[in-house]
Amino acid sequence: MFCLPWEREGRCLSDIELLEAGKGILRAEAAEIERAAQRTGMELVKAARIVHSCTGRLVVVGMGKSGIIGRKIAATLASLGTPSFFLHAAEGSHGDLGMVCRDDAALFISNSGTTAEVVSLLPHFKRLGAPIIAITGGMHSPLAKNADAVLDSSVRSEAGIAACVTPLEPGEREQDALNLAPLCSTTLQLALGDALAGMVTELRGLRPEDFALFHPGGALGRRLLTRVGDVMGTGEKLPLVGMNVSVSDALFEMTSKGYGATIIVDEQGEIAGVFTDGDLRRLIGSRGVECLSLEVGSVMTRNPLIIQPDKLAVEAVRVMERREISAIIVVEGKRPVGILHLHELLQAGVA
Repeated sequence: MFCLPWEREGRCLSDIELLEAGKGILRAEAAEIERAAQRTGMELVKAARIVHSCTGRLVVVGMGKSGIIGRKIAATLASLGTPSFFLHAAEGSHGDLGMVCRDDAALFISNSGTTAEVVSLLPHFKRLGAPIIAITGGMHSPLAKNADAVLDSSVRSEAGIAACVTPLEPGEREQDALNLAPLCSTTLQLALGDALAGMVTELRGLRPEDFALFHPGGALGRRLLTRVGDVMGTGEKLPLVGMNVSVSDALFEMTSKGYGATIIVDEQGEIAGVFTDGDLRRLIGSRGVECLSLEVGSVMTRNPLIIQPDKLAVEAVRVMERREISAIIVVEGKRPVGILHLHELLQAGVA
């Protein structure tokens, strides 16, 4: 009786054998990446400089599983400031080549380097004079021979999955049970694409605030775009007293504004110190409630931590976590302009 593939009875494997099969794949893929790191040379540098010097877009071309990897590489490069898009090889030969311009560069991905749909697009890029980078395991393939820079993604793993691997050709193994599905090769393609993206990022000198411009939405955008001045308490919310007021008055200012601290300023309105609820507890513990009549300037904490309003809010989070404080004073020059509490950062989705 005919059975569909998923209706056939599979091999009987113990949990330990099955776990070892999975670990074998992980080890094999890791080994291929390490092997590639050892053999990769200046071709990777050449490829990075081609991408960095491109005045147009990087067109990533692929088909099948290599195409899926290509989509990821294009997305990674775009997120790091390199204008990139994915071109499906089959669609390219049916009109989508019209998206390619003379100033573009190309990244072709094919495990064999002989995929007909991929190779058929090479003449178009050659006519435009677009530089071509290839990620391929076929180092003597038509794709490799027509590329300006070739990144070797061939797999030569000797690790096997216990009694499961039957290589199609000696020395070339993907590590799935049939040695047919691209596992090691696509992992290596992705790793090479990531290496290329990282090198181009180094060449561009990308900063966190630049990265944020490409990720304005969601939690990542909030963390990278929000400035201290966007979320700090200011104006009537700002707890502020002079040095000569009593601790009792400073306490009222502190509790009414809800920051657990009040800023102390001198006669010129410049920051002199801070008085916090922690300072109050320690003061009452050592001097009793009589301390409430003291001038706050005599018991304040001098040289408090400060931050500027144009700093990223995530920097304020790091400072507050490192120093184990819940609020930080925001200044312009020596004048306090705001105060920032950890709760505000949490509400803004930054912390």
